[in-house]
Amino acid sequence: MDDSREDQAGTGRDRRAFRFGVVGESVRSGAELLATARRAEDLGYSTLILRDHFVAEPFGDQLAPMVALASAAAATSALRVGTMVLCNDYRHPVMLAKEAATLDHLSGGRFELGLGAGWLREEYAAAGMAFDAAAARVGRLEESLRILRSLLSGDRTSFAGEHYRIDGLTVFPPPERRPRLVVGAGSRRMLGIAGRLADTVGILPRALPDGTISEEITERLPETIERKAGWVREAAAGRDVELSMLVTPAFGADPRRAAAKVAVTRGWGTAATDLVLEMPSQFVGPPEHIAEQMLARRDRYGFTYYQVPDTVMDAFAPVIAHLA
Repeated sequence: MDDSREDQAGTGRDRRAFRFGVVGESVRSGAELLATARRAEDLGYSTLILRDHFVAEPFGDQLAPMVALASAAAATSALRVGTMVLCNDYRHPVMLAKEAATLDHLSGGRFELGLGAGWLREEYAAAGMAFDAAAARVGRLEESLRILRSLLSGDRTSFAGEHYRIDGLTVFPPPERRPRLVVGAGSRRMLGIAGRLADTVGILPRALPDGTISEEITERLPETIERKAGWVREAAAGRDVELSMLVTPAFGADPRRAAAKVAVTRGWGTAATDLVLEMPSQFVGPPEHIAEQMLARRDRYGFTYYQVPDTVMDAFAPVIAHLA
C-alpha cells in the first residue's frame, strides 16, 4: 500500500479555522434525525455525527450510523456527516471501506469516517463478542486504518498483517477524494497511531481495562491535554492533523458559578472549581466568554474542531457566530 500521497490537511496549526459538529445523541427516529440535521445546517454547524452502539447505555438507544447518515445527507446540502466513532471490531475493514465509499459518493463527498478500537466491555458481552486485551484491539485498529487509507485513496490494496489479509482489492465507487479519517484516542499508543494515520484526532480520557472511560480529574487537566496533543504532533511528523474534542458547555452569566456547578455535578466538589475553569474540555460562562476560551485554547493546544451534544446545539449556536 502507498501512504505517500499528500494528506488532506489545513495550512497550519495557527491558521486553521474553527468548525463545529453536533452529536445526535438524543435522535431516536427518522423524523428527529432529519430535523436535527436540517437545524444543525441552519445554525452553521459543519458536521452531524452519530455514535455506534447497539446497547442503550451509556448514551441511550442509537440508530445504525451509516444508514442514518445517508438519510441525513440526502436531506441537507452542505452539512457533513460522520461517525463518532465506529467500533473497529464490529466491521471488517473491507466491508467498512465499501460502505464508506458508497456513503461518501451518495453525500457528494461529505462523509467523515470516525473509527476507534472499541471500549465498552458490556456491549461486547451482550453481543457475544470477545473483548480482547487492549493490545489486540488497538493492533486491529491500526491495521484497519492502513487498509482503509489505501482503499479509500483509490489504490489497489494488498495487505498482510497479524489480523487482516487483503489481496489486490479496490473499492467501488472510488472516492474523488479520500474521506477524512477521524480517530478518538486517549492513551499514548492510540494517540501515536492516530497522529500517523488520521486526519482528525479526538483527544479523550483513557479507556480502562474494565471497559469504562477514566473519570480521573487528572485526565482532564491542562498539562495532561498538552502532553497528549504533543504526542499526536510528534507522531504526525509534520502533517497538519486537526485536533478535536467533544464538549458539553455550561452556560451562565458568571463563569465561576457555572464552573462550580460542573465540579459538583461531576463529583469533584466545589474545591475543584478553579481546576474546571482551566480544563481544556470544559467551557463555562456566556457565549462570548466561551468563544474567548476557544481562541485561547486554539493558541495553546491547537484545538479547532469541537463537537457538542444535540441537546445544547441551539444554546451553543451564538458561540459559532462569535467565531465565524
